[in-house]
Amino acid sequence: MRDYTIFIPEYIAAGSAVAIIGLELFMPKFRKDGLAYLTALAAVAWFVAGLFFIGKDPKSFQGLIASDDFTTYFRLLAAGIVFVVALMSAHYMRDRTKTASEYYGLMLVGGCGMVYMAAATELITAYISLELLSFTLYILVGYLKRDNLSSEASLKYILLGAFSSAMFLYGMSLIYGVTGSTTYAGIAEALSGRESGTDPAVIVGFMLILAGVGFKVSAAPFHMWAPDAYEGAPMPVTAFLSTLSKAAGFALILRLFSAAIVVDAAEWRWAVMVLAALTMTMGNLIAIQQKNLKRLIAYSSIGQVGYMLITIAAIGYGDPQGGINATSGLLIHIIGYVASTLLFFTALTAAYNKTGRDDIDGLKGLAETQPFLALVITCSLFSFAGLPFFAGFATKLFMFQGATTSETMWVVGLAVLNSFISLYYYLMIIRQMYLYEPVGETARWKVNPVLGGLAVALVLAVLFIGMYPGPAFTVSEEAAKPLFEPGVATGMARVP
Repeated sequence: MRDYTIFIPEYIAAGSAVAIIGLELFMPKFRKDGLAYLTALAAVAWFVAGLFFIGKDPKSFQGLIASDDFTTYFRLLAAGIVFVVALMSAHYMRDRTKTASEYYGLMLVGGCGMVYMAAATELITAYISLELLSFTLYILVGYLKRDNLSSEASLKYILLGAFSSAMFLYGMSLIYGVTGSTTYAGIAEALSGRESGTDPAVIVGFMLILAGVGFKVSAAPFHMWAPDAYEGAPMPVTAFLSTLSKAAGFALILRLFSAAIVVDAAEWRWAVMVLAALTMTMGNLIAIQQKNLKRLIAYSSIGQVGYMLITIAAIGYGDPQGGINATSGLLIHIIGYVASTLLFFTALTAAYNKTGRDDIDGLKGLAETQPFLALVITCSLFSFAGLPFFAGFATKLFMFQGATTSETMWVVGLAVLNSFISLYYYLMIIRQMYLYEPVGETARWKVNPVLGGLAVALVLAVLFIGMYPGPAFTVSEEAAKPLFEPGVATGMARVP
């Protein structure tokens, strides 16, 4: 019997998207910021519906979709991201577009794509979910069609995204050709039942899938789209892209690698470790040279992806408890990274609404003209760098601890070194705000109340996670367990 109740939260999100688009269609004079608040309200309803799935027994829909605590974790995270970005967009989009309903509707639909990337237990379902999210992002990046930079960024993103999708599909076809299955459980069973060693076609398939998903999370050398997309996209969309796409990509990787191809972990661990080392090093070194804030954060996020990839390499090293530790470490870092990124872009959006500048020099003297925003940006940057008392310190500590094995020790050490490198370019931004005189108007100005309230809430969240990470760690650990326990979610016992 098919249980459609597992889709109720996404019915709410998708239904709200249709309703918001229809509202502007039939009421064209409806206030654009009103649509933002309706989207935020829809995200709250989506979040509340997701809360009812916490701790429930895992369920599966036709062996394609799993409903468990791992899915619920990303469901709540997606709703939270949509809520924050919708409020962030209210003032920003008011005068920049004539129609905003599609913008908010696409955010809700993209969130649904993220949820099913986490929930998919079959390759074709995972691919469809991936493309659902990707197509919404292609449109959102180029949503300001009269902005040449936005249109150019969207075009580059689409072209490179199509290439990465082709690699993912080709990798899927190779895996299917060898195993005769597209379900994660079926792939693991076929691989564990072989009499001979690893088939070269399987290794090539793994690498192509890794490259395809690596593009989505902007891992080097598949990262070249990210700086242009970040710079050209509307400011709130850059926040959406930086958080939702990263979390969704790792959700897919975690479910796929832990359930399907952990059997051949020895064949792909080295590739993931090299990819992690290359990604974090390139991201942080190139970030030092950036002048545009959005491009700098693009490269900073690439460095963060490198740190996160270490945990993927650690998943295949033995007992399920080690996999749970590595996965929970990654999940708690995703919470800290998302909160810090949304905090940074909330403050940057408020400053951009006033100054119209998104370069580092545009923040000169911000501590004098708007000390609250300067403090907020400083908090977010310190969290990115992993300094004590901020979320990034606690979450990186758990992540590196869970990812440390005898073979990954060298790349964890490289990650710590890269964290020190990143502090340099974060301090460059802080120096502009506190050590330089403001350019142009020197009078103090007020922050939009919605953005100000959002910034206060996110600062408190970043400090709470940094100083009291226990609740976030418990949530992350519970979300990680379904990936490493036999049951409906995987359809089979763990393969040693």
